[in-house]
Amino acid sequence: MNHPALAARTAVVTGAASGIGTATARTLASNGARVALLARRTERLDALAADIAAAGGQALAVTADITDQASVDAAAKAVHDAYGQVDLVVNNAGVMLPNPVSDGRLDEWTRMIDTNLTGALRVVRAFTADLTAAAGDGRTADLVNVSSIAAHVLFPEYAVYGATKAALTQLSAALRTELGPCDVRVSTIEPGLTGTELGEHIDNPELREQLGGMLTAIPALSAEDVADLVAYTVSRPRHVNLRHSVVLPTRQA
Repeated sequence: MNHPALAARTAVVTGAASGIGTATARTLASNGARVALLARRTERLDALAADIAAAGGQALAVTADITDQASVDAAAKAVHDAYGQVDLVVNNAGVMLPNPVSDGRLDEWTRMIDTNLTGALRVVRAFTADLTAAAGDGRTADLVNVSSIAAHVLFPEYAVYGATKAALTQLSAALRTELGPCDVRVSTIEPGLTGTELGEHIDNPELREQLGGMLTAIPALSAEDVADLVAYTVSRPRHVNLRHSVVLPTRQA
């Protein structure tokens, strides 16, 4: 879908090396936005930036680990040096590591909290001043947090993942009270079952098989489906905030 309102926007997309992040970056760029691609996998980012450029778009590959504050600071500087002020941030980076809480996987809990919640906060910290300034100049300014239906739908063995996503959804709601009066829109998007690489980090064979079975049984969303919703959300007139969207495969809804 063509969204003329995205032309001349300057965007940051985290988790841009795969899945929803890659699809969102491509969609925004194809609609005329300049897109800074943030993720850890440099080769993936370079290839994506080259693809976007070949298609006539503008993209900047910025290797960054959102669990590391110095890395986020360096990434923000690289984006500002190349593109100046940012007016669109898509907080998409996330990790899903299901296991029973009784397994006591502190390593997984720490990684999910540090990526899904604290990592998102680091990105908010890095670019909120940009968003507020852009809005103050009369431009459209957006912060989009990609959460999950696991924020409010309960799945056994996904308790900590769900808790991090519930926290991200709650954070978005609270940020609206702080940023909304400054004309910065904050939107939460909660996808259901989506065909991405998220399940590849699961080290529990039974849970990996269970997720694979769901993906076989239910025609899942594609990353492009979610990216299309992101693009629609941020291309509305600046006084319209689609604050909370839940997008599910029809058979899961």
